[in-house]
Amino acid sequence: MTRPKLASLFVTLALAATFAHADDGVTIAFQTGVDPSKVAQANGDYEKATGKKINWRKFESGAEVIAAVASGDVPIGNIGSSPLAAAASRGLPIQTFLVTGVIGESEALVVRNGSGISKPTDLVGKKIAVPYVSTTHYSLLAALKHWKVDAGKVNIINLRPSEIAAAWQRGDIDGAYVWEPALGKVKASGKVLTSSAEVSKWGAPTYDLWIVRQDFAQKNPDFLKQFVKVTGNVFDRYNKDPKGFASDAANVDKIARLTGSKPEEVTALLPGNVYPSLKAQSALLQKPFVKAVSDTSAFLKSQGKVDSVQADYSPYVTNQFINAALR
Repeated sequence: MTRPKLASLFVTLALAATFAHADDGVTIAFQTGVDPSKVAQANGDYEKATGKKINWRKFESGAEVIAAVASGDVPIGNIGSSPLAAAASRGLPIQTFLVTGVIGESEALVVRNGSGISKPTDLVGKKIAVPYVSTTHYSLLAALKHWKVDAGKVNIINLRPSEIAAAWQRGDIDGAYVWEPALGKVKASGKVLTSSAEVSKWGAPTYDLWIVRQDFAQKNPDFLKQFVKVTGNVFDRYNKDPKGFASDAANVDKIARLTGSKPEEVTALLPGNVYPSLKAQSALLQKPFVKAVSDTSAFLKSQGKVDSVQADYSPYVTNQFINAALR
């Protein structure tokens, strides 16, 4: 069989699989970041609002989510702004339609007790683990640039969060820039050198967000509108009484169960990010966010992490579904 015919066969099979499973619900990729919307997820609120069965699939990193979305297996995924910038720079047909957090202290660079690292310059020659092309990878590189530490002189190792926790336990690494639940495990025998809250102040903000494949968005606008509404409602609940929300045992239990974090870590980490209201997001997901993605992409290119950048990142960002939810 010739290659063109073989390629055509693969496309036909893929389309057949899509139609065969059209009634199997919507597969959504989520990660282990701590945020209020995990309560809505645990409660089944997204299914109730959309009237659809949702197959929630847990992933360890944004790079893994991007691969699943690119394959067509997953139409909606939860990633960070750095994986978004990398994917958009490659022209993946996706759009950011919702922000789930302006990242702060929930992501941090932790160095091992006894590693000999007490200041940024001590990172030279040390083994620092991070999931490549994640928000923490971007924040680590931005922090090193701010500190004027040559990233090429730091032994930066690509590990997934679960691998970071295992490598830390074995004593294989000197530090890690990571999120929960691995963050809590490394902090138990290490100290925070910096967090994404601080790196943001240095001019490199990062975000957690939801992306959607453009083909799915065009066919399912009401699903996305309802998805946005549910998230906005739970963010409003949190923002009205952050302490009350974070001290509610039922809320904490649900988030801990979905993320793998300890309940006490959930209580401490919820205030570590900012969860913008839908009204605030309507403005954010225009020029401010497009600029942030553009700046992130330019930085990743300067670090050799992407080959090229887009002239305009606005096609990869939309507030359409937020505005529909606000009406």
